[in-house]
Amino acid sequence: MTTLPHQRNLTEQAATTAIDTACRLLRLPSIRNEFAEIADRAAKDQMTYRGFLAELLMTECDDRARRSSERRIKAAGFPRDKSLRTFDFDANPNIDPAVVNTLASCEWIKKSQPLCLIGDSDTGKSHMLIALGTEAAMQGYRVRYTLATKLVNELVEATDEKQLNKTIARYGRVDLLCIDELGYMELDRHGAELLFQVLTEREEKNSVAIASNESFGKAHMFRRTCAGQRRNFTGFGRNADAA
Repeated sequence: MTTLPHQRNLTEQAATTAIDTACRLLRLPSIRNEFAEIADRAAKDQMTYRGFLAELLMTECDDRARRSSERRIKAAGFPRDKSLRTFDFDANPNIDPAVVNTLASCEWIKKSQPLCLIGDSDTGKSHMLIALGTEAAMQGYRVRYTLATKLVNELVEATDEKQLNKTIARYGRVDLLCIDELGYMELDRHGAELLFQVLTEREEKNSVAIASNESFGKAHMFRRTCAGQRRNFTGFGRNADAA
């Protein structure tokens, strides 16, 4: 175990070296990288010792939060970067920015409620799904994104390998499961039943968000798992209808 000798009246160079070594041992990369700049600014602004220490620690905390957010976004498996800031509300007047702003607060995820984005192709459903999933990841929720067909194929393979329960449990643990392109390709009965098992595993425990070009009446497997629950809905295009 590496230890640092405790010394007083260190020279500036010795103090800098000691700080660098301590930050390595304590795994404080942000303080290590930004200490000199913050120290110079503190001296210039005549900050108190407590103020200087607070700024150092907040720098580390902020950077750790940023890195954690980046890891959650990466783990979600989004196919591309999308944000609410870049969503074109003018291109689809059916989308109410106030509703989207409410969804971005992620209260519905906190309450384990589902979300359905239903409407025509090329109306921004996937953009909105990814953007809301990204917001959730940034706010500390564990998120997983997948295409409906990809999820079903994975479940079929898991069944063949006798790993279905393990796979369903894995999808059941994330705080938000985003399923895109439900309805773009017709599922056979077995595939639909497997997908329904995933939705049932999450029912009233963790949120699921689905983007579909089918009417809600046709998305029967999702309708069943949402029965009796409050459903959030954002309409896209002429086929959009409330859950």
